[in-house]
Amino acid sequence: MIRETYTDMTGRNVLVVGLGRSGIAAANAMIHRKAKVSIQDSKTREQIEQNDPELVKGFEEQGVTLYLNEVPEDMAKFDLLIVSPGVSPELPFIQAARDTGAEVTGELEIAYRLGEGRYVAITGTNGKTTTTTLVGEIFKKAGRPTHVVGNIGNAVIADAEEAEAGEWFVTEASSFQLETTRYFRPVVSALLNLSPDHMNRHHTMGNYIAAKSKVFAHQTADDYFITNMDDPICRKLMLQSRAKVVPFSSSQELRFGAFVQNGRLVLKKEDGTIVDFLGIDELKIIGEHNVQNALAAAAVSYCAGVDEETIGEAVRAFNGVEHRLEYCGNIRGVDYYNDSKGTNTDAAETAIRAVGKDIILIAGGDAKGQNFDEFVHRFKGRVKHVLLLGRDAHFIRESAEKIGYTQFTSCKDMEDCVRTAYDMAEPGDTVLLSPACASWDMYDSYEQRGRHFKDCVKKLEG
Repeated sequence: MIRETYTDMTGRNVLVVGLGRSGIAAANAMIHRKAKVSIQDSKTREQIEQNDPELVKGFEEQGVTLYLNEVPEDMAKFDLLIVSPGVSPELPFIQAARDTGAEVTGELEIAYRLGEGRYVAITGTNGKTTTTTLVGEIFKKAGRPTHVVGNIGNAVIADAEEAEAGEWFVTEASSFQLETTRYFRPVVSALLNLSPDHMNRHHTMGNYIAAKSKVFAHQTADDYFITNMDDPICRKLMLQSRAKVVPFSSSQELRFGAFVQNGRLVLKKEDGTIVDFLGIDELKIIGEHNVQNALAAAAVSYCAGVDEETIGEAVRAFNGVEHRLEYCGNIRGVDYYNDSKGTNTDAAETAIRAVGKDIILIAGGDAKGQNFDEFVHRFKGRVKHVLLLGRDAHFIRESAEKIGYTQFTSCKDMEDCVRTAYDMAEPGDTVLLSPACASWDMYDSYEQRGRHFKDCVKKLEG
């Protein structure tokens, strides 16, 4: 069995690259299997110990060799490299190990090959977190032993180590996690949508699509692939899947698949039978994109064997996820929404459409190599003013100025953004944090950025 490949690692030289959440879990798994473990991280010992004073010492006491703020000179000695999602496999020392015959893989593949769980894998440019969280809630409502892991929740390998055979792993799978997979085969996979993202890592749209497509690459006719009929790239990729393809659409009725019929979310089976989940008006999450997310989650869950009544109950109760169009309150007649997870132009555009109009938008950060020319066209008739924040915000300004949009204010930090928005907003307006950029220029994560925004809004109420 392929999953047993890494069961006995006695004496094998393993280098774990990246000492974050997934790297720590991978290193512990390899230590448990008696491998000769080394760890590389770009941070210094002092930087790591600021966050966790005992982490480095704990690994040293277990005989682990650490390369902190340096790389090993002899890469030929390693049999296996486990590369964290945030680390590019194109780095020269990783390429050198591959050239000497080492296998270069990631935590998702390791977890799959070590554990015995059943996987649901959900990917796409946008909507992954909402859909994954919702599927997790549906599975839990159905009484299934379920781990919500991957790009959210725990590191996959940490839960895989402890899980019993047959437990479900509802996994948010990023392109970074998928690109290093080799045999990963979920029971049900879902590709929600595709638009340019992470071009600084993948370089071309073709590379990005190839990484995302690995979510269904090793499935067979016994598995299910759920994807978006409304997305032209996803529609083409249906033809490449060997699994049972189940499309979904929020804009058209389908001969087979999940769609909206008479204001209700339904799934039409191959024999023409209609499975009714719930009405659109029963959703607590706003926007057409969330109709798509709910359709995808319902289709994934139904194909995994959950009944429609349970699916309907769980979706009705779902309030959304933190940092994704999260309602933060109304102050002086102005609504505040935290969409810090809108880290690319497509996600931010979706949030703008969902809110509607009279928006004061907080945008900017780490642009990740994106072009904003198309994005700024969406401001017309919707965005009254843009508050620019972060290192690459000038790119948004430059794109907007090309089309004559000049309603901008540059702000020095989040406190300045929120206070400026408060001063200029009128009753009926919406202040929306949807940066269209990553957070890494100013914050450790989009979660930290979103929490800071919410803290600033709370101070206004005081």
